[in-house]
Amino acid sequence: MWSSNTNYILGGIVVALWVIFAANFIGDLLIPVQEPPKEAPVAAAKAPAAKTEAQAPAALSLAQLLAQASAGKGKKIAKKCASCHSFDKGGKNKIGPNLYGMIGRDRGTVAGYRYSKAIKEMGGQWGFDDLDKFLAKPKAFMAGTKMAFPGLKKAADRAALILYMRGQADQPANLPN
Repeated sequence: MWSSNTNYILGGIVVALWVIFAANFIGDLLIPVQEPPKEAPVAAAKAPAAKTEAQAPAALSLAQLLAQASAGKGKKIAKKCASCHSFDKGGKNKIGPNLYGMIGRDRGTVAGYRYSKAIKEMGGQWGFDDLDKFLAKPKAFMAGTKMAFPGLKKAADRAALILYMRGQADQPANLPN
C-alpha cells in the first residue's frame, strides 16, 4: 500500500520535472536557439586540413625511401606475395611468376608462365620507379593485368619490399640516386 510519504515523493518528482521543463521553455524564449550557418562546418573542416598539409613534410623520393628501407621488413611484407609468387632462384611459378631477379629483367619473360596481354604489350624492363607504381596499384599502373592484389598503400612498405626483391638476384641492380 501507498503511504503518505510515497505520495509526497512522487509529487516532488512531478513538480521538479515541471520546473525543469518550464525553465527550459522560458530560457528558449529569452535566448533563442541559433543554428550554426551551413558553411561554418565545411570551412572548419577545411581549415585543419590546410594546416596539416602545410605542416606535413614533403614526400620522400623513392631513392630516399630505399636508402631508409630494411630488407628484413621487406621479407616480412613479401609473405603477402608468397601465396602467388616464389622468390627463390629456380623457384616454381605459382598463380603468378617467379620473382627472382625481377628488377632489370624484361617484363613478361619468365619461362613457363602465361602472362596477360597487358604485360606483353607493355614491354620494357622492370625498374625501381615502375615497380613502385605497380605495387601501389597494379590495375592502375597496368590496366588488364591478371594480378588481383589491390596494392600496398604505404610508400615505406613498397620501398622495403622492392629492396628485398632487389636482393633476390644473382647480381642486384644498383639503387637509384
